[in-house]
Amino acid sequence: MSEMCVIGGSRYFGRRLIENLRDAGTAVTVVNRGSAPAPEGVTHLRADRDDEDALRRVLGDRHFDAVIDQVCYTPVQAAVALRVFAGRTTRYVMTSTVEVYAHLDGPPHAEDAVDPAAWPVATDLPWDDPAFLDANYGEGKRQAEAVFTRDAAFGFVGVRTAHVLGGADFTGRLAHYVRRIRAGLPVIVHDDPRPASFIHEPEIARFLAWAARADFTGPVNAASHGTLDVRHLCAAIGETVYAVGADTSPFSFDRGYAMDNGRATALGFRFSHIADWLPSVVQEALAGEERTCAPA
Repeated sequence: MSEMCVIGGSRYFGRRLIENLRDAGTAVTVVNRGSAPAPEGVTHLRADRDDEDALRRVLGDRHFDAVIDQVCYTPVQAAVALRVFAGRTTRYVMTSTVEVYAHLDGPPHAEDAVDPAAWPVATDLPWDDPAFLDANYGEGKRQAEAVFTRDAAFGFVGVRTAHVLGGADFTGRLAHYVRRIRAGLPVIVHDDPRPASFIHEPEIARFLAWAARADFTGPVNAASHGTLDVRHLCAAIGETVYAVGADTSPFSFDRGYAMDNGRATALGFRFSHIADWLPSVVQEALAGEERTCAPA
């Protein structure tokens, strides 16, 4: 039986990932602060991943075939994990993001558009300031990838996930459209909204489990086939009113957020197409809004 450690994973597709690994017969250890209970049938260790000593204590002498890090946002966190898990695993998978390409525009981005081996790292920036971290989310992920890539303590994979839709999405981004369209309100978009890549919540969970069991290393894009701009997304939800204003909706982009998933496809992962699952995701969001609006 293989043994894997998931850092974070208390909600959204992280929880589904843990359940998928468990149901496949993997011995799963979950490490988080304990803000939410772990799924049944896994080992749950409580520690703040930023506290290096506490992390070492709670792990004891445990070793893992792979570690999947769902909540690494900064180079400081990456450096702590690198020190703690060196010698405990031979494979480390970090959930990264399409936001590593946020400073770019143009055609779908392949992995070599951002090379973590060459990306500068600044651990002295105020990464512990929530406002700074929120404003520099993509940069934090780029630098975290860079820290892991430059050390050979274990094989490292940075999964650059597209925008995730479906499931218990706590971000409320898709719900934004559902609420406004149902109320007949305008959806505020950019003058020229650009295409972006997306992935279904069950698919990214499946991809992360697949990546943890594989043997390739380096950055890899995870995105369903096809792209959407905000107009296509609105068309899938229903007729809407278009307007241009200051507070643009969350999937209206003024730069291209499309990713090339050719590397992952060539490595053997079979992605779905956005059109295969978007209607069901919209139905989930509509049902969620109906439950929210129902009288008590």
